[in-house]
Amino acid sequence: MKKQITTFLTFQDNKAEEAMNFYIDLFDNSKVIEVQRYGKDGPGKEGTIIKAIFELTGKQFICSDSFIQHEWNFTPAISNWVACETKEDISHLFEKLSESGDVKMPLDNYGFSKQFAFVEDRFGVSWQLNLE
Repeated sequence: MKKQITTFLTFQDNKAEEAMNFYIDLFDNSKVIEVQRYGKDGPGKEGTIIKAIFELTGKQFICSDSFIQHEWNFTPAISNWVACETKEDISHLFEKLSESGDVKMPLDNYGFSKQFAFVEDRFGVSWQLNLE
């Protein structure tokens, strides 16, 4: 049995593909690996994602469009940590991820980092951006 831990993002609003493509465009060295879609016989809406595997800077993620409406959604208590190498990188990521999102902590020096930000993007996924 291959043991690997992969982040799985469950979207309840049929936004899995839009989010995946947004992230792939935002991060260098990122790509779609595989996409499985619902057909016309369901149970999900035709064309939405059953399961998609993609990579962001070499880290594998999986996403899907849930046809079941759950009482839960994403929480900022679980987030993606992004180690940024330059001020330009962190500023760019902050700008793009915060568009139509929720800035939990604006880009600033909080003492534990030269520059840090905590952002929930427009899809509800949380990101911690840190200048290394």
